[in-house]
Amino acid sequence: MPEKQVKDTAEPDFRELSDEKRSGSPKDMDFLLDIPLEISVELGRAKMLIKDLLQLGQGSVVELEKLAGEPMEILVNNKLVARGEVVVVNEKFGVRLTDIISPSERIRQLK
Repeated sequence: MPEKQVKDTAEPDFRELSDEKRSGSPKDMDFLLDIPLEISVELGRAKMLIKDLLQLGQGSVVELEKLAGEPMEILVNNKLVARGEVVVVNEKFGVRLTDIISPSERIRQLK
């Protein structure tokens, strides 16, 4: 029987990355600044039966699950990132951020 030849394998070279290579320069990430995101503010939610939905008309009131005065939820691409309160600026509605979700909590939402 012929002998099996064993090839020498070199040890892998795991070099430590320097801090400048690891962090990247801000210019390398500039392309991210032009990515459009959808921001929405959720006032509240409600569940209804189809028969109740079909009976809605002008002047009907839909009761939401949130209480008056509760913070609004600010969503970016349908992910919660902050909470806030409604303000009026130049006759337009806006939201003043009162609480920003921590980065670790945002990462948990992605899973």
